[in-house]
Amino acid sequence: MANEDKSPMTDRVAMMLERSSHLWASSLDRSVDSAGKRLKPDPLNAAPAMTKVAEDFWSHPTKMYQAATAYWTGQAELWQSMTRRAMGEEVDPVIEPRRGDRRFKDEDWSKNPFFDYLKQSYLLTGKWLSEQMNNADGLTGQEKKKVDLLTRNFIDALSPSNFPGMNPEVIRTTVEEDGENLARGLEHLIRDLDRGHGNLLIQQTDMDAFEVGRNMALSPGKVIFQNQLIQLLQYAPSTEKVHKTPLLIIPPWINKFYIMDLNEQKSMIAWLVAQGHSVFVVSWVNPNDEHRNATWENYMRDGVLTAIDKVLEETGEKQTNIVGYCIGATMVGTTLSWMAEEGDKRVKSATFFTGQLEFSDAGELQAFVDEEVIDTISEAAEEHGYLAAENMFGAFNSLRANDLIWSFVVNNYLLGKENFPFDLLYWNSDSTCMPGRVHTYYLDTFYNKNQFAKGELELGGHILDPNAITLPVYHVAAIEDHIAPAASAYRMAKMIGSKDQTFVLGGSGHIAGVINPPALGKYQYWTKPGVVELDLDGWRNGAEEIAGSWWPNWDQWLAKQSRGKVAARVPGVVLGAIEDAPGSYVKDRSDAR
Repeated sequence: MANEDKSPMTDRVAMMLERSSHLWASSLDRSVDSAGKRLKPDPLNAAPAMTKVAEDFWSHPTKMYQAATAYWTGQAELWQSMTRRAMGEEVDPVIEPRRGDRRFKDEDWSKNPFFDYLKQSYLLTGKWLSEQMNNADGLTGQEKKKVDLLTRNFIDALSPSNFPGMNPEVIRTTVEEDGENLARGLEHLIRDLDRGHGNLLIQQTDMDAFEVGRNMALSPGKVIFQNQLIQLLQYAPSTEKVHKTPLLIIPPWINKFYIMDLNEQKSMIAWLVAQGHSVFVVSWVNPNDEHRNATWENYMRDGVLTAIDKVLEETGEKQTNIVGYCIGATMVGTTLSWMAEEGDKRVKSATFFTGQLEFSDAGELQAFVDEEVIDTISEAAEEHGYLAAENMFGAFNSLRANDLIWSFVVNNYLLGKENFPFDLLYWNSDSTCMPGRVHTYYLDTFYNKNQFAKGELELGGHILDPNAITLPVYHVAAIEDHIAPAASAYRMAKMIGSKDQTFVLGGSGHIAGVINPPALGKYQYWTKPGVVELDLDGWRNGAEEIAGSWWPNWDQWLAKQSRGKVAARVPGVVLGAIEDAPGSYVKDRSDAR
């Protein structure tokens, strides 16, 4: 009789749970490594910082009393406001979501008194907790970053919008669809666990809507050289004449280069080609066990220096302009310093996109870096020789958890919706692995010890001096960049020895601040000659604000670094063509392994 009472929904959920049992087991196995050793419960090494916070409060009873009073005062004010509203009075909210917070966009969060109270009480509590943690004394700068990151992620996770019984849109959808949304959500959850091989790898967009080389990264060109670390791409000209001095772009190997060539409307590469530049781009390999012994010096010699060799060999020129983006800028900076020590003058000018060479206050990622964390990362990378792609993917997503984690939890799992096709999120999900030794070297040498800025970095037989970089430099920072803060980029400009520097502060963040085509008419930028002021705040006083993209300004600067124009260059005339752009290295997906 009981079997007759079973509904199709019950059978469907039971089948999915049975199908997913091996995934749950695999997920539990992730807490133990291949040697049977249980993984560290505090991989961020935040316990010491949190202990200091607790000690600060326990040793200052007055601070605890003031904090408790502030909390209950805010809650009492909210209760009074809701009571007045219940009596029919028009009242303003005690607190409202910050601008751009989409968690509470459903109208019931404001119109329904219960959900309005739930929302405002949560916002007040989150604001109060964040203030108390930020006011804790005795923390180092890095410990403050750890506490801030953990506190923010804790507050974000406990948002009532993330719970099916507290989210009015989820409740309404569940009633209307008789629970079908939750069944679909469970299917999506199983799919994402399967895709992550036991780890939850949240799908952020329709992964079938895009394909590199089919509807992304379409600028025509050829792979003209490759080795174990890079493919070198040369793009086909679209003008009869091109600038004599070629342009070599060194992207980060943390992400794939096609962020600069998403589509025709958003392609920096296509735009540069249209302005008459001979554009070459490095496409880094997605590392595997074969790259376990790769070092920072390998990436410099077999990556940047080899690319310079091949660009000049292909074009017959004696110098090239060079661009470094994010960690690519760090690599270009150390390479230029090394080249200066060698007396190598084959680079005419350098452009740094959201780059850092001075890491004393290097943004939110610094929360992930200290001796303990580096040891943990090193151990994790030792088994395969590389750090799995989902590690960096998860770290970056945690910096914007509401937008990149919890919004998809609600959409995919609670509402059971399919993802909307979005090229930028596809690129964001197309994560790369990290060669273990290169990554730990980067974190320890730059983030942890700041050796290059201190003049202590030994590389390729030289002690590198940032002041040795004397060629013309164009810096691009982004005002909302939480990965490479604009102030850090300005300190980098102050640190190097060039007397011919242009600093540009773009609108938006780490990606949109750089990939901002003029045709879109978005954002703005600030600029003025030189970097003579003490800090970024001083530089901004008197800097000119210009609407739109900084790309035309950069193009004018690049034109000055080139020596006239020559006939357009066909890719691979000297070195030959291996395959069409975007090449095969960029198509190697980590989640397909």
